[in-house]
Amino acid sequence: MSITRLASPEGYEPFLKDLKDRIRTAQVRAALAVNRELVLLYWSIGRDIVARQKQHGWGAKIIDRLAADLRKAFPEMTGLSPRNLKYMRAFAEAWPDEQIVQAALAQITWYHNIAVVEKLNTPEERLWYARQTIQNGWSRNVLVHQIESGLYRRQGKAVTNFTRTLPAPQSELAQQVVKDPYNFEFLTLAEEARERELERALIDHIRHFLLELGIGFAFVGSQYPIQVGGEEFRIDLLFYHLRLRCFVVLDLNSGRRAGPEQRTSACTEEPARPASPASRRARQLRRARSAENPNACVPV
Repeated sequence: MSITRLASPEGYEPFLKDLKDRIRTAQVRAALAVNRELVLLYWSIGRDIVARQKQHGWGAKIIDRLAADLRKAFPEMTGLSPRNLKYMRAFAEAWPDEQIVQAALAQITWYHNIAVVEKLNTPEERLWYARQTIQNGWSRNVLVHQIESGLYRRQGKAVTNFTRTLPAPQSELAQQVVKDPYNFEFLTLAEEARERELERALIDHIRHFLLELGIGFAFVGSQYPIQVGGEEFRIDLLFYHLRLRCFVVLDLNSGRRAGPEQRTSACTEEPARPASPASRRARQLRRARSAENPNACVPV
């Protein structure tokens, strides 16, 4: 059955568009605030590593030790690897002036900054490409392409007013800032973000997912609310098994916190009906399957 949309009242569509634009802009501003703190943190770590190595004569192996100790303290942050600490050091050496980092480089992602430092040699070129990235909302791949195509040499002398203070919400740069995994890991939200991404992907491909589950599964809903002891909980994915006549609960995790064998599933059986020979046989089969695999279906 198709749902007919009611005619919008006068002025509604422009108002809706304005609200969408404001929400997207706020999302970008929030993501940029996190990104700014992350880039400044990485710059300060790199600066202090450089200073300590010069002051105390620390060798290159100190980075491996730092990475191990920091990852032990912050296991959710993959950005504390030895390789990334070396990038932080190179980043600080390339930009000794913190004001430049705050003004331009903190507005692009860490991936963008790594590309700028790795592929360019002069501060002028690096800063020009960073500003162009903000102005045009380039993704990292587009930035790399422009660097490799020599865009600075072709139009770097042209007069340009860098009036944009943040990337356009619909730009590729804005999308990458909002979804940058470094930012999620910095806020220790990476696990939750990956689980939600997994859930959305499964829902988008629900037909193929049901085929993978096997015959008899029917999709009921995602983030399905239930009341237990006066509290509301939400089920990641809820299914109903037509043959077993029970609900199947899938609690998703991304695999880092627990392996697939640790993911829980549960079934709640329907109220009992008059038992026919066929239903008795089905129950016997269900009990036999449960005996073979006790964790497959746990009565709630």
